[in-house]
Amino acid sequence: MSTDLKLGLNLGYWQRDPHDATALVQAAERLGYDSVWTAEAYGSDAFTPLAWYGARTSRIKLGTSVAQISARTPAATAMTAMTLDHLTGGRLLLGIGASGPQVVEGWYGAPFAGPLARTREYVEVMRRIWRREGPVTADGEHYPLPARPGDHPGVTGLGKPLKLITRPLRPDIPLYLGAEGPRNVALAAEIADGWLPLFAFPEKIEQMYGPSLAAARPGFDIAAMVMTVVTDDVRAALDGVKTMLTLYIGGMGARHRNFHADIIGRMGYADAAARVQELYLAGRRDEAFTAIPDELADGISLVGPPGRIRERLEPWRKSPVTSLLVMGPLDESSLRTVRDLVLG
Repeated sequence: MSTDLKLGLNLGYWQRDPHDATALVQAAERLGYDSVWTAEAYGSDAFTPLAWYGARTSRIKLGTSVAQISARTPAATAMTAMTLDHLTGGRLLLGIGASGPQVVEGWYGAPFAGPLARTREYVEVMRRIWRREGPVTADGEHYPLPARPGDHPGVTGLGKPLKLITRPLRPDIPLYLGAEGPRNVALAAEIADGWLPLFAFPEKIEQMYGPSLAAARPGFDIAAMVMTVVTDDVRAALDGVKTMLTLYIGGMGARHRNFHADIIGRMGYADAAARVQELYLAGRRDEAFTAIPDELADGISLVGPPGRIRERLEPWRKSPVTSLLVMGPLDESSLRTVRDLVLG
């Protein structure tokens, strides 16, 4: 339980319109926000916008929420993270995640099997690279270094263990895992510095993930992404949350393997999730939207006028969440209102 919450701004994916959130990020920094985060899927990457914003700020931490492990080898991510951490004076928070089979196999052309084992190996290789204790070797199934004949077509067997040329500014760049299933959350608690839940229902976190979080070390950061809209039109704001949920539950996953639908089921809305997916995949998207319970949309978000949001913050303060990464504020006035509500 934490009554003192850190506050971050989650920008999600970079989009051409609006194409540049520099002014918003600078305002967040002035207002005392702890961090700003960007995402990637199969459009913009997560690191380039952070480099852009990092060059225009001096204090605010810069997080990936999340960088996909199938997009890059562990060595490539370790180099990118090390470089960005250096250039921004040690402000990087590296969030990584395994994504799902549709994106991993459909976009990256890589196998999805063994996401927990792949993540564990990925983290270990990156940390070995940053520590620079010697040439890096790894004998795991998924990311062997050097590559061995038979690992991939055309491997010559001439590879040699190498050591990172550049000394990292920090050999212990903070690592977060984007995770939804109980075993993935347990892995985050075991090997990472923080967990990035996409959907969090504060009153249900202990029930859903208490055993998974039992091994978390002191200082483990649960940084929850929360749709936050300051408005007098609660109905319109809830409908915005429901629109997002309709897409994730209905279309962001295969019919029989949708991790987002699974997490909604574990929250107690399995029937609704199944109905939403059925309607969405049948092309009946308006009906799928209607099938999202208002209680669910309200439970995972912070929407409404300031007084309502202040009341809804209490369950978050009583939960294991330690950071709120708000999604939704689009101007300095909204950022200030949220800052005042969360930080006082």
